[in-house]
Amino acid sequence: MHLQQQLQQKINNKTKPPGALGLLETIALQTGLIQQTLTPQIKKPTIVVFAADHGIAADGKVNPYPQAVTAQMVLNFVQGGAAINVFCKQNNIELLVADAGVNIVFNSGTPITHAKVAMGTADYSKQPAMTLEQTAQAIEKGAAIVEAIFNSGCNCIGFGEMGIGNTSSAALIMHYYTQLPLAQCVGRGTGANDAQLANKLQVLEQAATLHQLINNNYSAETVLSKIGGFEIAMMAGAFVKAWQLNMILVVDGFITTAALLNAKQLLQQQQADANILTHCIFAHCSGEQGHEKMLQHLQATPLLQLGLRLGEGTGAALAMPLLQAATAFLNEMASFESAGISNKE
Repeated sequence: MHLQQQLQQKINNKTKPPGALGLLETIALQTGLIQQTLTPQIKKPTIVVFAADHGIAADGKVNPYPQAVTAQMVLNFVQGGAAINVFCKQNNIELLVADAGVNIVFNSGTPITHAKVAMGTADYSKQPAMTLEQTAQAIEKGAAIVEAIFNSGCNCIGFGEMGIGNTSSAALIMHYYTQLPLAQCVGRGTGANDAQLANKLQVLEQAATLHQLINNNYSAETVLSKIGGFEIAMMAGAFVKAWQLNMILVVDGFITTAALLNAKQLLQQQQADANILTHCIFAHCSGEQGHEKMLQHLQATPLLQLGLRLGEGTGAALAMPLLQAATAFLNEMASFESAGISNKE
């Protein structure tokens, strides 16, 4: 009997009607298949928040909040004051914050992962966001961060991000990979009003035209160099490495899913038949309008529907206890035989 059949049989023989635990049964099966065992475990769950600035956000044309908020929020993470800190603490999740390219020089003693590629990207409404060399550097640094976390005993990783203006980059990436009209990809981000949203769309239409995002067959590195962010490129490298290390990948919201689209392409360039989605659990469907369409494009079923649109990996932090619940029922719940309960005929 194949492992998949054995796992399904184990799930079905628990003291419950078949399918009664819904998506938790799906997760139990998926984690068992990832770890190739009938007794999967979630070890040292960890979330990494990648932070970076975007050149397009410097003058406020796509973002209601000033660019300085990115650095201010990184310091808030360090002090334990953000939503992601609260949820990680509540759920006993390790939290790391990585400076991928924030437009400030952090003191070397700041307790973050210092992985800065540059002081933010260039303004991609006028030129490519980064060089191909910078793109490669960001991808490699993301992979190295994950490898270190894996070596510390973690087998379940989630990613979050912080970067004023990064919903714009994510919308352009989504537009490229899904080929959906840009208007279906662009949302309000941190809370743009109608006028700001219309302006954001206009600016991004110009960027999409400049970089010829429709009907072009670019490499993942080229897409990132044209319209990406350092945190998105670093996350793409992190996703690929986590898949290679056979970790469970907990995908957060809109920007993280855009990074995953790049990671999926990166991996397929290296290994044509590789599918990163086998290892992905989608935490939630965010309130950012493009996210639901991106999940549909990936044929992904999100666990939670809370209307979150904060980023930081908050959805992943809220979903991780559900993964622990799924493995716990698989490992600890009685079977009909062991409990002496009659199964249906």
